[in-house]
Amino acid sequence: MGDMVMAECADRNCALHGGMKTRGAVVEGEVVSDRGRKTVIVQRNLVKFMPKYERYIRTRSKVPAHNPECIGAKEGDIVKIEECRKISKTKAWVVTSVIKRAGE
Repeated sequence: MGDMVMAECADRNCALHGGMKTRGAVVEGEVVSDRGRKTVIVQRNLVKFMPKYERYIRTRSKVPAHNPECIGAKEGDIVKIEECRKISKTKAWVVTSVIKRAGE
């Protein structure tokens, strides 16, 4: 799997070192923005069936996720995110690992 830093972090919303429990969906996606403090925007590319035209279309979904300091995902990284309880108004996902760093 990707680079995983084993340094302990003091983030209570970290799924690895804090008390954050994950449940539900586990998805992979690309980080398209890391401008927020402890937040990344993860884009998932999806294929959806359109019954009217009997064809498949490509869509995308952007999900805000909590980025713990011990993981430190940057823009361009491929990450695994897991569903958790609501952390803020928009965040209900947490980054659990970096599968591929940008530039590798």
